[in-house]
Amino acid sequence: MQHITPAQLQDWLRQNAAGEPPVVLDVREPWELQTASVKPDGFELLAMPMRSVPARYPELDRQRPIACLCHHGGRSAQVAQFLLQNGFTTVVNIEGGIHAWSHQVDPGIPVY
Repeated sequence: MQHITPAQLQDWLRQNAAGEPPVVLDVREPWELQTASVKPDGFELLAMPMRSVPARYPELDRQRPIACLCHHGGRSAQVAQFLLQNGFTTVVNIEGGIHAWSHQVDPGIPVY
């Protein structure tokens, strides 16, 4: 599985921009999304809590690149691995999660 940092996301998006925009799959819980969230910029933001992924992953388009995001990168790595094992081919984990995003990309995002 490939890992990218939030600072590397824009380059990854450019490399995977053919067709529909890539998806940033935020696998955090709803309360976490209310606490801190990213703004879509060159990607579609889709919230799907980790616990719901096994039932909901068929909703995802296997042809679209997916970057998984959580709080620190652990849950998103597990979801990325799950997607790869279920036939998705272009999936990365955003290492450090929204916590790192706040430090590397947008300091306006609250750290929790």
